[in-house]
Amino acid sequence: MTEQNTTDTGQGFGTRAVHAGQDLDEVFGAVVPPIHLSSTYAPTRVGELRRGYDYGRGTNPTRDALQAQLAALEAGVDENGAPKATALTFASGLAAETALIMGAAEPGVTIVMGNDVYGGSYRLISTVLAKWGVKHAVVDMGDEQQVADAVAAAQAQGPVLVWLETPSNPMMTVSDIAAIARVAHDAGCLLVVDNTFATPYLQTPFDFGADVIVHSTTKYIGGHSDVIGGAVVIKDPAVAEAVKFQQFAAGAVNGPWDAYLTTRGLKTLGVRMDRHQANAGEIVRWLQEQPGVDRVLYPGLPDHPGHELAAAQMRGFGGMVSVQLAGGAAQARRVAESTRLFQLAESLGGIESLMNYPAEMTHASVAGTELAVPDNLLRLSVGIEDVEDLKADLDAALRAR
Repeated sequence: MTEQNTTDTGQGFGTRAVHAGQDLDEVFGAVVPPIHLSSTYAPTRVGELRRGYDYGRGTNPTRDALQAQLAALEAGVDENGAPKATALTFASGLAAETALIMGAAEPGVTIVMGNDVYGGSYRLISTVLAKWGVKHAVVDMGDEQQVADAVAAAQAQGPVLVWLETPSNPMMTVSDIAAIARVAHDAGCLLVVDNTFATPYLQTPFDFGADVIVHSTTKYIGGHSDVIGGAVVIKDPAVAEAVKFQQFAAGAVNGPWDAYLTTRGLKTLGVRMDRHQANAGEIVRWLQEQPGVDRVLYPGLPDHPGHELAAAQMRGFGGMVSVQLAGGAAQARRVAESTRLFQLAESLGGIESLMNYPAEMTHASVAGTELAVPDNLLRLSVGIEDVEDLKADLDAALRAR
């Protein structure tokens, strides 16, 4: 069982997940707050808003409830129950990243990122935002000196932002958040940590010096493969205000129905993650014994290069597993196309198990670059089904000819 993540108020993770931002409906006493679908709000008179609400792109009660809930889980709450950080939610994870970069960074910024960062983030930074002067440098985030050298070199040309993903997607690399935070802060830079794989249940990057946390809420936070969304959580109020302006001015917000679905998923995050990682641990042990399996990538394995670090900065090892097959790309494709319970699909973190072939699916955008993914690698998002059924499904796929 994962040790409960508590705050100095004594409110544990499960309590905050269920209650943060979920004020009792004052009119009918509804335990679940209503979904506010209105696009606009009538003031009491000109210039006098009702509780600060005027237009749905800027503010919406359902979105605000989700933002308070997520901030409370990542940063904890004060003695009055208020979150110690600001969360802002968006229509997708990449929309959240775009608003963060446009709001928190300066023109001409160089983003120092890991050499196995998520392909969509790399494409956004290297292709989409490059047209607007954003530059990037790719480094091994496990090498503190290499990161420091890259930051110093980039600073000679302008501002720098450090972007860390741990565990990484899909190579499951674990990086030292505290060490990278020291490098960033010594250079006067912000550290952004993508916490999508670990979730706030298993890892709280603010505890190790992160300045900003990024999520694709589509994944474990939503948890049911039925809603697209993204979020940033920010400690510094000035940075939060700058990104909030981008949220309002650029308008890539999540709608109230999406916010509600995400809130509902987030309430059960801890329960689901316990089952996800219990199943993942069983699958990992089973995979290691199978012929044709060349390598299993999972931070919970004692021989994983980042195992001790993961044990120190995480409260569990999560539900994501990558596996490299001895039969190369041909075997990897065959297995990916042969499972029945593990659905061949992009995304991850839902209650159902998913199988992904990153080289031609989620990470096709980095093919031919230094971030290219091995073509014998499969990424497994282990769901909450009965684990013996999942093993049988993988066993049949591995035996397929």
